[in-house]
Amino acid sequence: MAGSASARCQAGSAAPGLAHHASRTSGDVRFDLGNPTTWAPALDGVTAAYIVEPSLQASADRIPRFVAEAVAAGARRLVLLSAGGVGEADDSHPLKAPEQAVRGSGVDWTILRPDWFSQNFSEGPWLPGILDGTLSLPTGDGRTPFIDAEDIAEVAASALTDDRHSGQIYQLTGPRAISFGEAADLISKATGRTIRHVDLAPEVHVERQVANDVPPDIARLLTGILVTIRDGLAAETADGVERALGRPARPFEAYAAETAAAGHWN
Repeated sequence: MAGSASARCQAGSAAPGLAHHASRTSGDVRFDLGNPTTWAPALDGVTAAYIVEPSLQASADRIPRFVAEAVAAGARRLVLLSAGGVGEADDSHPLKAPEQAVRGSGVDWTILRPDWFSQNFSEGPWLPGILDGTLSLPTGDGRTPFIDAEDIAEVAASALTDDRHSGQIYQLTGPRAISFGEAADLISKATGRTIRHVDLAPEVHVERQVANDVPPDIARLLTGILVTIRDGLAAETADGVERALGRPARPFEAYAAETAAAGHWN
């Protein structure tokens, strides 16, 4: 989805020239955001940290706690993967507290607010619909500027290593807004298969999410974000990729062609 709910990058820490690699599943130092006892070894010697909240169901204070521990351990630069719309959201939004913690950390910081990931069609929650040929979502003919996660990763890497990003909030979108029907058509063209988008009633989408073990409050939150697309409130593009990297964001057509060529929709 938008921002951190679709894991393209994993919560963790990084620093140029760091001798060890920390990861939840591999690397020579174990790091698990859900297990605070693993934080200190992973933060040893780290001067910059890229922070991602992979679960909207997580405790609201774990990112602020991690931020405080990272700064205390010597991190001088923090880059947070947030989500589009967090700036206008009220304090109940699960990513509001992490943003406030990073901005109030006392060290250099950068916040990334991406729109919906293009990769949701190939690696995330919309892949089953694409493979089945029917993508059912409560988005109507609404449009949104899908962002390629490769662009997000490149902005994050630059923000971790370049002082010019300090204090910046980057709204990250693709170069133009398209509907889910257009996205399905572009994927159809790239794959040679027929894929269609079917509009779904919001309450039905909530019911289906809950049936797939998504907590009701999270199902309502995610459905509400999709409905903002239907309502025409998510079509605005931003220049964050160009400001950060000096080049335009990759178009959805390029993502679809590359992903089809790699066989992800076979």
